[in-house]
Amino acid sequence: MSVVLIKALQLLCCLSLLVVLHEFGHFGFSKLFGVKVEKFYMFFNPYFHLFSTRDKWFARLFPRIAKNETEYGIGWVPLGGYVKIAGMIDESMDTEQMKQPAQADEFRSQKVWKRFLIMAGGVLMNLITALVIYSAVMFTWGRDYLPMRNVEQGFQFNEHATELGFRDGDIPVAADGKEIAEWNIGTVYRALSKASSVTVLRGGQEVTIQLTEKLNMLRILQEVPPFLTLYAPAVIDSVLPGSAMAKVGGKAGDRLLSVDGHEMTTWTDFDNIVLRRADVLAAPGCTAEDSLRLRTMDIVLASADGSRTDTFSLQLDENYLMGILRQYPVKYYESVHQDYNLVSCIPAGLKKGWDTLKGYVSDLRYVATADGAKSVGSFITIGNIFPSAWDWHQFWMLTAFISIILAVMNILPIPGLDGGHIVLLLYEAVTGRQPSDRAMEWIERIGIVILVLLMLLAFSNDIRNFVLPLF
Repeated sequence: MSVVLIKALQLLCCLSLLVVLHEFGHFGFSKLFGVKVEKFYMFFNPYFHLFSTRDKWFARLFPRIAKNETEYGIGWVPLGGYVKIAGMIDESMDTEQMKQPAQADEFRSQKVWKRFLIMAGGVLMNLITALVIYSAVMFTWGRDYLPMRNVEQGFQFNEHATELGFRDGDIPVAADGKEIAEWNIGTVYRALSKASSVTVLRGGQEVTIQLTEKLNMLRILQEVPPFLTLYAPAVIDSVLPGSAMAKVGGKAGDRLLSVDGHEMTTWTDFDNIVLRRADVLAAPGCTAEDSLRLRTMDIVLASADGSRTDTFSLQLDENYLMGILRQYPVKYYESVHQDYNLVSCIPAGLKKGWDTLKGYVSDLRYVATADGAKSVGSFITIGNIFPSAWDWHQFWMLTAFISIILAVMNILPIPGLDGGHIVLLLYEAVTGRQPSDRAMEWIERIGIVILVLLMLLAFSNDIRNFVLPLF
């Protein structure tokens, strides 16, 4: 099965589950308050659907279910889902019903607090789903983490970080006096971006670095070479069959000692050489002969036991890859595994969910920036974060994370989203006045336009980042 298909299948399973649960949140509160729900659809169904309990064949097989007041179905556009609640102007733009006298079982006839819970039900369900998944993952697999002070060889830093005062081998252990307890790239970069001072372990002593600039998390995440990387020896984990490295006889466990006479200690050293050559290759006037010359390297490898060294002339492929898998840096440091029982997994899951929610909300401030707008992605971006081989642990962790993303995005005060409806309900609760049906129609139309524009932005970013590089 191809990598693309595996990623797509994981994305489809994840979104299908989360969409159904989100809509069930609206559905559940509606039923609780006796509000009529006309449709419950997974995916959108413009013009036609894949399945509906109103289909004639289904009605003949299951007449009792088909007579239910709610039509259950599956659409053909996998971009979300919806419940159609009677007496409410939503994305369906069904305004004919609103021209009729209000009925007791309609949304518009309910008290404000009931309507508020109905609209907030989807977001609430996504948050609960994330917390339940995180707790279940803690119970099933436990948690592995790398304490920051266990990174004994420290980190390597790029030129930007060095200018700020960091040195190779430093271990960041606190930001503005707040401890950085464990290595997690998102947590560490987020802490650095908020800090005015960073405490590092340097030669066994704590040293405080006063940052002379406010770091932008998106920008330092995008820096090449990276702002900081775990120190890890340039050791080959495995060699891909038929690759450039396989052709010259490189083996798993071999250590890269030098490239064209330049000493190599870590894979970061190698990446820096490749990046410089790639910059030259991208310059105007670079010929095919230049490309071949820049992709050819004299490398020295040492065997795993150090008993021999070999010198090879290696030609990288067009993507500057030698055809190996690198040993994972965390392997060189003592990680900690923590198990949880049926009781302790709950607070652990709650903490993980809360930390993830705080981090994501904090990062939203970058969306309004130029760099943030370029980072907005659609389903291609989301699908790409899933692993290339099915891994249940990773699948559930990513599903929980995406559930939090859906909760946050839906609560944003954008017309057409749950948050937009909630803002209008809060306005009504404060003023005692409900917007007119005409105003609601225009607000819904404006929201649809905003969402379409955001979707176009996301798709254009995905095309630029993932499709165009293929040509």
